[in-house]
Amino acid sequence: MDSRRAQLLELGLRLFGRRSYDEVSIDDIAQAANVSKGLLYHYFGGKRAFYVAVVRDGARRLKEAIEPDPELPPPARALAGLEAYLRFVEDRADAYTALVNGGLGADPEIFDILEQTRRQQVQSMLTDMGLREPRPAYRLSLRAWIGGVETACVDWLRDPVLPRAQLLQLLLTGLQGALAAAYAIDPVAELTVPIPRLLEVDPPG
Repeated sequence: MDSRRAQLLELGLRLFGRRSYDEVSIDDIAQAANVSKGLLYHYFGGKRAFYVAVVRDGARRLKEAIEPDPELPPPARALAGLEAYLRFVEDRADAYTALVNGGLGADPEIFDILEQTRRQQVQSMLTDMGLREPRPAYRLSLRAWIGGVETACVDWLRDPVLPRAQLLQLLLTGLQGALAAAYAIDPVAELTVPIPRLLEVDPPG
């Protein structure tokens, strides 16, 4: 990636992570970057296109940050992925907020970026569990869980009274509950590991 473009995207993550889309003007962006508006138009074509690029970059960063070691067994991989997710939320609050807040509301391009990110997370978890065929109960329960994780993390960033370790345990317990509910509806046998072992993963400490 062009270094100047990368710098502008980094700036965009900070700006849109702290202020809403409507509160940030193209003049604000140019001033914060110490560049001309013409350069921004050269790279991105305008404010909306810049925002779309920022959200896409935030999704890329999150995906790279939460990719666990493929050599880990599935239960440990789930825990490692969730720990990495919370580290990203805490260390890159600006990027995370810019990604999940979706400042353009129902804009189809923004919606598609966010949904693609969530679908990839769900599919990765299903694959780790050995579920390569469609299993609606598992897909829907995990999709609902991810939505809850996003809501909890945004709220936690605003008011981080709960230690991160306790938030991790809270979210992991929610994952265990989501899997248990799916298994009650569809007790599939061909899992990578038995459901009881998936439900036995406890956070460290």
